[in-house]
Amino acid sequence: QRMRSDDLLASVFPDVAACQENIPGDIQIPNHPLVDEVMKDVLTEAMDVEGLKNLLCGMDEGRIRCIAVDTPVPSQFSHEILNANPYAYLDDAPLEERRARAVQMRQILPESVLEEVGKLDPAAIAQVREEAWPDVRDADELHDVLHTLIAVPEDLGQRPTDAMPAAHITEWSGYFARLVEEGRTGVATSQANHRRYWVAAERERSFALLFPDADFEKTPAEIETTPPSREDALLAMITGWMTHLGPATAEELGNLLGLSSSEIEKALLRMEASGTILRGRFTEKALTARAPAQETPSPQQEWCERRLLARIHRLTVATLRKQIEPVTAAQFMRWLLRWQHVAPGSQVQGERATLDVLRQLQGFEIPANAWERQVLSRRIANYDPKWLDQLCMTGAVGWGRLSPHPATLEDSAAGKRRVIPTSVAPITFFVREESDWMSPHHPVVEQPESRGSSDGARQVLEFLRHRGASFFADIVRGTDKLKAEVETALWELVAAGVVTADGFDNLRSLIDPKRRAGQGSGRISRPRHSSGRWALLYADPAVERNRAVEATCWILLKRYGIVFHDLLAREPNLPKWRELQMAFRRLEDRGEIRGGRFVDGFLGEQFALPVAVESLRATRKLPPTGEAITVSAADPLNLVGILVPGDRVPAISGKAVVFRDGVAVQDGELQSVPQAIASD
Repeated sequence: QRMRSDDLLASVFPDVAACQENIPGDIQIPNHPLVDEVMKDVLTEAMDVEGLKNLLCGMDEGRIRCIAVDTPVPSQFSHEILNANPYAYLDDAPLEERRARAVQMRQILPESVLEEVGKLDPAAIAQVREEAWPDVRDADELHDVLHTLIAVPEDLGQRPTDAMPAAHITEWSGYFARLVEEGRTGVATSQANHRRYWVAAERERSFALLFPDADFEKTPAEIETTPPSREDALLAMITGWMTHLGPATAEELGNLLGLSSSEIEKALLRMEASGTILRGRFTEKALTARAPAQETPSPQQEWCERRLLARIHRLTVATLRKQIEPVTAAQFMRWLLRWQHVAPGSQVQGERATLDVLRQLQGFEIPANAWERQVLSRRIANYDPKWLDQLCMTGAVGWGRLSPHPATLEDSAAGKRRVIPTSVAPITFFVREESDWMSPHHPVVEQPESRGSSDGARQVLEFLRHRGASFFADIVRGTDKLKAEVETALWELVAAGVVTADGFDNLRSLIDPKRRAGQGSGRISRPRHSSGRWALLYADPAVERNRAVEATCWILLKRYGIVFHDLLAREPNLPKWRELQMAFRRLEDRGEIRGGRFVDGFLGEQFALPVAVESLRATRKLPPTGEAITVSAADPLNLVGILVPGDRVPAISGKAVVFRDGVAVQDGELQSVPQAIASD
């Protein structure tokens, strides 16, 4: 496939495949549909070229002032470059450098993120510590180790610490005895801490500077002719030990070597300034200590050599990627049926559960007559319409149409269109305390909504605009119309996305023909309309755009658990994917969601709730049941032709789709499928 794509690229854009050194002048972009589409997608979807032009113009005109700032860690804007995919580089060296630099980002992550998403794998830390510890096989290798570490306490194996694996000092004793006989090493005893140290002859003077009270049992030959200063000797000693230890605190190093932790901290700060080590909280022990953030090192502050920390980070990432190995589309569909409480045994019950279901489905438009019979009743066991009425009447939940009716838009070339009241008008719910996502949907009352409406609907609309929320009787009296005429007008306005009501029973009264028929005749007829007020459906335009888009991202994550571009084919009321993608990336940078490849077979980035990833991983291990699950074609889970293979089934309330283990096996009329959707 890659070879075919290269051949296609070379045929439509020869200059790209040619040797760049032999191309004179600027590369001319050919006029070809494929090239034009790629340029459009790259400049408008992957990036905001208009925003870039405005930024550069602002800098050129002086409207935007640039300030150079030196920071200890990379800026937020460089994280995407630092974490670019491996194919962003042509060789391995920059990739390794990027991985090492990426470790610095842990310094600016909040503790809540470090304790969850940003936490390093304890198994990776233990593995790197085991690999970094010297593997001594003969006397010469032990001599090299002593030369690097300057001094090794003889009781090292009797002082266990989390900073290193179990020391094999007993295996080193025979090699050390041979080195002593050859005069290449010596044993010194410190009078201050009464500990014995193994010291290489080449490091005798450096050791004497660090432990001036120590006495050698047999003074080795003086090989180190130019001794360093005490600070440099301590720096060399700590540098040698940090290359063989994992994350460690200054206090642990002090107890291990018998030196003051304050002196060790100074050496560690010098190493940090040179870029050889990094500070942070890397182990479970340090994360649970919860020391206050401060510039000076705290007792819980850990230090780790950069190279070792990069290896720990790579192992952690590899472990996480292995844990979130992509599932198939059928496995994801099977899990999604449980995530949305449609699969048998996953239903919920009660008024509180009804609110949770509506919170998951809010923003998705479904035919009005299908909401309760085909959608809510499939998710809520023993569904009671009173639960929905109570949520609406208390103000917790609202309903209405978000997508503009075609008749309220510009007139078509074929002539004027009319708003026709129908029970299949698309309606959605919204949880009022989470309704920031509705802000991008401009209030319909600001549009020429009277276009396509009847005279009665325009009069009712004008009345509600001036009087505000009103009861049905007040509308009848204020417009001086028959109750049946007002009902028809309200039904038109609901279908146009202009009007809503306090309760959902108001809409039921319009959907049900029996309730709309009423009793009696003329002005004295008494239709069985519901209690509650009717009002214009407003969206709050005051919410900041990024906040509204981020709220939309949370709604999608709650609905699907895992979100990617192809999955949103039935979501017409969304911002552009580029805006959603940027908001998802911000959430991922904050550690609130996870990015990766969760579902196989789909291009582009994928984002998921951490709890969804864990749930999907557990569901993947379940054996197939072969159980048939019927879903209405109007249900958000009708993803045939989008997520799972098959021809798309129109989102019509009278049709249904049957899934078996996440695979669509049948579709057709609602009454003809093997399993009934609801017992209405």
